[in-house]
Amino acid sequence: MSDEAAHLEPWQWPEDHWRKIVGQVRAGRPLKPKSWPNGARCAVALSFDSDHETNELRDGGKSIGRLAWGEFGARVGVPRILEMLRRHTVPATFFVPAVSAILHPEEQVRVIAEGHEIGIHGWIHELNSVLPYEAERDLMFRAADMLEKITGKRAVGMRTPSWDFSPNTLKIQQELGLLYDSSLMSDDECYELLIYGTPSGIIEVPVEWIRDDGAYLTMHRMGSLRPYITPKDVLEIFIQEFDAAFNEGGMFQLTCHPHIIGYRSRIWLLEELIRHIKARGDVWFATHAQVAEYVKQ
Repeated sequence: MSDEAAHLEPWQWPEDHWRKIVGQVRAGRPLKPKSWPNGARCAVALSFDSDHETNELRDGGKSIGRLAWGEFGARVGVPRILEMLRRHTVPATFFVPAVSAILHPEEQVRVIAEGHEIGIHGWIHELNSVLPYEAERDLMFRAADMLEKITGKRAVGMRTPSWDFSPNTLKIQQELGLLYDSSLMSDDECYELLIYGTPSGIIEVPVEWIRDDGAYLTMHRMGSLRPYITPKDVLEIFIQEFDAAFNEGGMFQLTCHPHIIGYRSRIWLLEELIRHIKARGDVWFATHAQVAEYVKQ
């Protein structure tokens, strides 16, 4: 921000200033293909953010209760999810903070061994969008290196832990040589990210809070936040989202969390969703990397 603009209210900003803010990262060319592999009408990309204990650690928290909630994600949630995916022969992408991977290395090895993808999700689920360039770059590179060390496979995609970008995030992703990002919300379909109007070469596999289990099923015992919607209602929303994507010949992307969706009464909705999707036929289940690779071609 210029010295002059720093002392102004947003409604006083000159046009070149707010245009520069808006233009940092934008949606570029749309990448919705005319058809999907094997003539499929719709692509389905399921993802799981394996935050585990980092939800508490990232804010400096020391609550044993909340750490146990995160541990449930690793101890029960991920195994339950992997078993369900195995039954239905469906691949998925797991976005994993490096600290989660260090705490649960055997989980990451199993995820890769069962044919799924692991993507970068920060170091300790930090709020990357407020970090200075040097700190954000160091954490992103260290996270990528740690995931590769544990799994033996270099991650090609990232979901920022804040579902947001700093002014430097896209530049760092380019430095990492990533294929895709999955953190932003400019479209229902994949698109190429622009950095100050220039194509970045990085594909966005867009997310949305509508297609996130946490938006409906998270609670905080010390606050007013309580789940106010049943798993059956969440299932109906997800089905409506998928049906619309199917009718448009597009992509259905979903984000879930093992410590949220992994409970007995909730994993049910994910399994019912997969059954509904399969019943429609002409669907390509793919990892986020597979979708990004295909649309980039």
